[in-house]
Formats: sequence, C-alpha cells, structure tokens
Amino acid sequence: MRKPPPAPAGAVQGEAALAALPNLGPASAAMLARAGIASPEALQALGAVEAYRRVRMHSPHASLNLLWALEGALTQRPWQAVAREDRLALLLQLDADPRRPGRR
Repeated sequence: MRKPPPAPAGAVQGEAALAALPNLGPASAAMLARAGIASPEALQALGAVEAYRRVRMHSPHASLNLLWALEGALTQRPWQAVAREDRLALLLQLDADPRRPGRR
C-alpha cells in the first residue's frame, strides 16, 4: 500500500486547527482537507452544508454524522444536539442543491 505524499506545512496547521474544533477530529479534518477546506475560516465561509457536499465528492462514504458535526463545530454545539434540533433544516438545505440530477 502506497503512502500519500506529505501534506504541505500550512495544510498540517490547517488540519490541526480544524481537528481542534468541537466535534471534529483528525479523520474529519483530513476529509475536509482532501475536499480543499484547509482552515476553520474556509469552513465558516462555506457553511456546514456546502462543506459536507464537497467532502462527499472526495469521500463518498462520509455519513450524515459529519454534517451534524460540521454544523456543531460552526455553532459551538454538540453534534447530538444538532442532529436532534436541526436535522430537518439541514437535510432540506442538502436536498435543495440545484446541481443534483432532476433539479431545475
């Protein structure tokens, strides 16, 4: 099995900063970095739903728990509270993606 190339120094710092956010850890930060989201500021600028969409393009196995975790990281809430309180709103935002097949 081949090892991936080392990440640039700035990316490691960005991943560490992402992993330090509530609800996120090294695996989530790595998925975000692979999707081109390299800092908490980039995550904030995109928002949880768009960040999740981008992660899913690079990591199709990412579950909806990541969406709850991203929203929780941005709002400083546990992902379980996000899943309980904001699930429907986040799913509707995710479903409203005009780029999805069958959308106008």
